Amino acid sequence: MRYLLLAIGWLSVALGVLGIFLPVLPTTPFLLLAAACFARSSPRFHDWLINHPTLGPWIRDYLSGEGIPLKGKVYAIGLMWASIGLSCYLVPLFWARAFMLSSAVLVSLYILKQKTLRRS
Repeated sequence: MRYLLLAIGWLSVALGVLGIFLPVLPTTPFLLLAAACFARSSPRFHDWLINHPTLGPWIRDYLSGEGIPLKGKVYAIGLMWASIGLSCYLVPLFWARAFMLSSAVLVSLYILKQKTLRRS
């Protein structure tokens, strides 16, 4: 089980890093999944991820309940709607468009409901 959790953890880290650059992949959920997998399989990798200078703040801010930075909210919602808009343009199926648009609305509402992190 430990090796399965490690594999899922590293796959999640890779997808999370890709999500930084690709708007169709979310970053934070993959990094949270990686942190959860590492917490159960490898304290060393968990500490590495939580204390990583680039990836760590995504996890720490969310887990601490401090919220999401306003810039992050705007970036996430803007890129999501741009990619959903392009996808809806390219995909002719009504049910697929309806699913994408309803997913985008729900994710936008979730992000907007999260506390906004105020950095000093």
